[in-house]
Amino acid sequence: MTERRFGGKRKEGRRRWTGRLILALIVLTAWTAGLVQFAKDLPKSVEDVSTRTNAIVVLTGGSQRLSAGFTLMANGMADRLFISGVYRGVEVKQLLDIAERSKEGANWKIEIGDADDTIGNAEETAEWAKKAGIQSLRLVTAAYHMPRSLLELRHRLPKTTIIPHPVFTENVKIDSWWTWPGTARLIMSEYTKYLLAKIRQEITDLAA
Repeated sequence: MTERRFGGKRKEGRRRWTGRLILALIVLTAWTAGLVQFAKDLPKSVEDVSTRTNAIVVLTGGSQRLSAGFTLMANGMADRLFISGVYRGVEVKQLLDIAERSKEGANWKIEIGDADDTIGNAEETAEWAKKAGIQSLRLVTAAYHMPRSLLELRHRLPKTTIIPHPVFTENVKIDSWWTWPGTARLIMSEYTKYLLAKIRQEITDLAA
């Protein structure tokens, strides 16, 4: 009886581990398939370069994003510029000074937030847009960061037209990303954060 009991427990234990392994493989397969699609759908260019909006929003994280925002303002693509996030570095501060002192920049309405992550970016941008009566905006951020940024912002501003304006950096190789370890890690991390943000929003919507 004792041997049968122990034998039954071993079989039950093996079944549990087999079930867990199968579940883990299913989750990993689904995650990998989603990652491939996520990377495939990352923007490769700016699709809309001509539509004028009420404002331009730049999510800080590099001087290249600010430069793109300033160029858009100089080209008359909006009258207001909101820089969301904590900006660091001498180069960024210099760009702000140059923009404000320039002939065009003297008439720009530039406002700066202090968020330190993507959720904070979306929250302070949405609060600013509602107070300012913004109906349309052009969102400037890195191409790999655009899906999650749009997800967070559109969830908070469902009635606002948001035009993505991705910025492409040389050190992030979106083409053949899997052959570049640094880019691969970045995209995998961004995809995981995107999934978590989507799950969080769905739970929030269900609770509401």
